Amino acid sequence: EDTPVSTKEKKIAGSCFICLYIHSFLVLENLGQTIVPDLGSLESQHDFRTPEFEEFNGKPDSLFFNDGRRRIDFVLVYEDESRKETNKKGTNEKQRRKRQAYESNLICHGLQLEATRSVLDDKLVFVKVHAPWEVLCTYAEIMHIKLPLKPNDLKNRSSAFGTLNWFTKVLSVDESIIKPEQEFFTAPFEKNRMNDFYIVDRDAFFNPATRSRIVYFILSRVKYQVINNVSKFGINRLVNSGIYKAAFPLHDCKFRRQSEDPSCPNERYLLYREWAHPRSIYKKQPLDLIRKYYGEKIGIYFAWLGYYTQMLLLAAVVGVACFLYGYLNQDNCTWSKEVCHPDIGGKIIMCPQCDRLCPFWKLNITCESSKKLCIFDSFGTLVFAVFMGVWVTLFLEFWKRRQAELEYEWDTVELQQEEQARPEYEARCTHVVINEITQEEERIPFTAWGKCIRITLCASAVFFWILLIIASVIGIIVYRLSVFIVFSAKLPKNINGTDPIQKYLTPQTATSITASIISFIIIMILNTIYEKVAIMITNFELPRTQTDYENSLTMKMFLFQFVNYYSSCFYIAFFKGKFVGYPGDPVYWLGKYRNEECDPGGCLLELTTQLTIIMGGKAIWNNIQEVLLPWIMNLIGRFHRVSGSEKITPRWEQDYHLQPMGKLGLFYEYLEMIIQFGFVTLFVASFPLAPLLALVNNILEIRVDAWKLTTQFRRLVPEKAQDIGAWQPIMQGIAILAVVTNAMIIAFTSDMIPRLVYYWSFSVPPYGDHTSYTMEGYINNTLSIFKVADFKNKSKGNPYSDLGNHTTCRYRDFRYPPGHPQEYKHNIYYWHVIAAKLAFIIVMEHVIYSVKFFISYAIPDVSKRTKSKIQREKYLTQKLLHENHLKDMTKNMGVIAERMIEAVDNNLRPKSE
Repeated sequence: EDTPVSTKEKKIAGSCFICLYIHSFLVLENLGQTIVPDLGSLESQHDFRTPEFEEFNGKPDSLFFNDGRRRIDFVLVYEDESRKETNKKGTNEKQRRKRQAYESNLICHGLQLEATRSVLDDKLVFVKVHAPWEVLCTYAEIMHIKLPLKPNDLKNRSSAFGTLNWFTKVLSVDESIIKPEQEFFTAPFEKNRMNDFYIVDRDAFFNPATRSRIVYFILSRVKYQVINNVSKFGINRLVNSGIYKAAFPLHDCKFRRQSEDPSCPNERYLLYREWAHPRSIYKKQPLDLIRKYYGEKIGIYFAWLGYYTQMLLLAAVVGVACFLYGYLNQDNCTWSKEVCHPDIGGKIIMCPQCDRLCPFWKLNITCESSKKLCIFDSFGTLVFAVFMGVWVTLFLEFWKRRQAELEYEWDTVELQQEEQARPEYEARCTHVVINEITQEEERIPFTAWGKCIRITLCASAVFFWILLIIASVIGIIVYRLSVFIVFSAKLPKNINGTDPIQKYLTPQTATSITASIISFIIIMILNTIYEKVAIMITNFELPRTQTDYENSLTMKMFLFQFVNYYSSCFYIAFFKGKFVGYPGDPVYWLGKYRNEECDPGGCLLELTTQLTIIMGGKAIWNNIQEVLLPWIMNLIGRFHRVSGSEKITPRWEQDYHLQPMGKLGLFYEYLEMIIQFGFVTLFVASFPLAPLLALVNNILEIRVDAWKLTTQFRRLVPEKAQDIGAWQPIMQGIAILAVVTNAMIIAFTSDMIPRLVYYWSFSVPPYGDHTSYTMEGYINNTLSIFKVADFKNKSKGNPYSDLGNHTTCRYRDFRYPPGHPQEYKHNIYYWHVIAAKLAFIIVMEHVIYSVKFFISYAIPDVSKRTKSKIQREKYLTQKLLHENHLKDMTKNMGVIAERMIEAVDNNLRPKSE
């Protein structure tokens, strides 16, 4: 551009351009395709250099073109078709020409490209992409990117105070290592007001994350083919079809050491040292640097995860306290002592729990499980359930305030107005309609009727998969019913319960553990399949923006995961043992399988076992999937490369051999944590240690995710995000449902209400024989009597010879004994318990909901201080822009006035002069 060009040279260049354009068009048209390149073939312009190290200026960590001046903003990788060992020449030629057309259009859009062959594999070609200043300015205005106007002195964050200063300093990141970012007043960029912006250095005005975001915006919208008036465009489609092997921005340096380039900020190295390294596990996260390097979308995720983990600390402390309360008081558990007592539980003969093969058994074989149940089924459980109902509200409300602070600090308050339509959406916009607001023509992908059809088909597909999960749950139930019979027949049958195996491995325990493991395996399999199905359904639905796309996918995935993960827990908590009838008239599933019964102490312990297996198994599986597999893949890749090649390979080739995270990688991280949030809140009444397990998992999860991002994965394309999206209303829905589930667990799954009813009403006259309130006699009072002679042939058990002449057995229910005028009908105790349970649920729900709504009303979503800062900054920004505009007008008016005065002077000057 700076070299003088003669008129003759211009004519020659113009002629060459026209010939090249016509030639490319005719050649491609002969292939039966309508690919219209704007500048011919880039392949002919590629200057492939020999794959020696000297070609890269001796700098493996270089982030620039070979001239050392133009920064690499993005890298495209493809495999040279001419060097492939394949016979598919026609396919390779088509792919090559699509790529040529695409790269030619990139040049037409102002991007600058430079191609280099791989050092290790000469079939690979790396196309480095650079966006010049004019391109960055143009697209910054199109994308409404906010950029600095002037330094901002309002965002000085308050430091820790008093005696906590030393403590917070230990936990905080050292500011001498990671320096705080300078804050600015910002405004959407406009090229015609460029002088208003704080441009000290053009190379630093757009930071690397913003540059990569702008280039990715261009790459996603450049066409490479047009067939039947349908455009095909975007780097994502080219990568998916194999025309390109990868597309990614570069890391700025190696994670283990700093770059040799003095101009490199070494942000990846700092993140690894102060965030991802195990020695930093106790420190706060450097959220500003995370946001600067990876973008606001990654930053808001780690901010939310860190805040959630901090709040879990309080829940874990209270949960451990409730657990210790139950553990220390288990020796005072009267009903457990009665179960274990040889003269009480040892003499109570229980009825068979299945037909024919199941034996009669003595109550004291459940002694160990009753002791464990005392730990979880205690008064502390009730206190903890009420506490968690309040805790989840506090967490959500305080997170909204923290999120509002981040919106202000990260300048995303008005982000929603900036979001553009997805390229996939724009490509399908073929229908022309009149906009009701602007009264102008606009294109949409389908009519209202077509949209209704798509929504109906998508909803039907989701509903089908939910039914499939329910079918799998029914299969697990059938497994429980059938395998329980096998365990009852095969396990040791010592009637006294003294066998060491039978003491800890009862048929109920064996069935519960194996069913939980199988349920977990089925959950993981269905989860893997449905992930792909949900993406296909959402792609078919075609949401307009990326936020709409992610919100739609989020709702589909969570609805599926909710049923997938929680259905077995809901079955154990609210259905198992609730509809079993009595020994003489049991209830059968599918007319064949006798319904399951709970242990004499209830199903709470089994629910605890189920939660432990699923939570623990899910955490282990996720770590294997997220950490171990990428590490192994990278390790295998390093072994396949030349030994010591990492020292001489350029930065783009080192990053190419890292693992791609995928566009929905962050989505799965959110989903994992939200599922955990559901376990912590929905069923916490049965497992007070759930918050502690979640706390430990999250402390590791933060550092593991940090290590994974900084060391094992390519750098993600930075994206803007204002909040955590659809996950916020999902958590609010879980919080409301958690109150109901925990109240029902205490009422219907645990034995707390029947014990309280017995203590206050049936231990003393007129129903009881004791003179004072006591729990003595509770077990005998809650086990009904059944006459063995009343068994139907189908339901008869397999009694042992050493049972003697017992003619009755006991079962868990509140019914009148044989010989009573209303034998085997529910007795008065049953109706008292039912009334107490319903009253408890109503009272507990209303109390907790009242507290929740009061807290939500009392705590505003945006603090007064943050709201004042936002309004103050908006006012000062408008004032600054207005003042600059007035200065420009004044300056222009002054120039005009000077010229007018000069003209008047010239007109009034005498002719002789």
